[in-house]
Amino acid sequence: MSRVVVLTGASSGIGRAAALAFARRGDRVVLAARGLPSLHEVAAATGGLAVPADISDAASVDALAAAAIAAHRRIDVWVDSAAVMAYGRFEDLPREVFDKVVTTDLLGSANVARTALRVFRAQGSGTLVLCSSLLAHVTVPYMSAYVTAKWGLRGLIRTLQLETRDAPGIHVCAVAPGSVDTPIYRSAGNYAGREGSPPPPVASADRVAEVILRQADKPRPETSVGLANRVIELGFVAMPAVYNALVTTMMRTFGLSRRKVEAHEGNVFGPARPQPRRARRGWTHSRRGSSVSRTTSSSGSHAVRPRVR
Repeated sequence: MSRVVVLTGASSGIGRAAALAFARRGDRVVLAARGLPSLHEVAAATGGLAVPADISDAASVDALAAAAIAAHRRIDVWVDSAAVMAYGRFEDLPREVFDKVVTTDLLGSANVARTALRVFRAQGSGTLVLCSSLLAHVTVPYMSAYVTAKWGLRGLIRTLQLETRDAPGIHVCAVAPGSVDTPIYRSAGNYAGREGSPPPPVASADRVAEVILRQADKPRPETSVGLANRVIELGFVAMPAVYNALVTTMMRTFGLSRRKVEAHEGNVFGPARPQPRRARRGWTHSRRGSSVSRTTSSSGSHAVRPRVR
């Protein structure tokens, strides 16, 4: 039996990959994001329902849930991967940029959780998958707003897991990726002087989507995605002096590219300007290019399948 899956942040990156993966399995997807051209592209590829929404606006999230229920009568899984970032030393970030990143990445996810849990309580079942981060477990320089939001989100997730123990049919779980090949590094606000870059090792968005599907099938409290995540976390906890001595150099070497950029707010306050299709796929795709082909599933919905080169 197909499930009804709502995905916030579905227009690119992890959300896009997860939407395609759920659709390939025959699930009915309801897709939400701020960027309409990219959102409609994913909807066309999946046969899903596109609903413009901004998770930092609680009324927008409530309207999204209402649209999903009007179309499909229920919500079985809600995946939230919507996020924005801003690079720069804390004192260099404009106050409004810092506040908006925290509002979107923490309070926006709280809006999603509040609405999803209300629906799940009424139904008696449902799974909420929230995209956390390695940076909910460690700190790095030049990403203070994102780190603050993700540490707060980790606390919220743990609390919700305790508060839903009385409802065996309701699950709250997290997926915590390290570096992922998505467009967020370029679309992020930047006050560091150099464009952001995903530090290696870098996972594909498809890899994270696979883990999200597993969480939807068999929920666990948290699943980490990234070959080096546990090593980095161990260093942060067990060898803080060594970690602190190395992390700034590592971040400047691998977390910021050599490409210089003027200060800008990126997509923190609204969708970034439309990019070429290959740039929307992710960091490495924007360099080497990629192609996709659409196929039609037995249910009649469209899915996207990468061509093997």
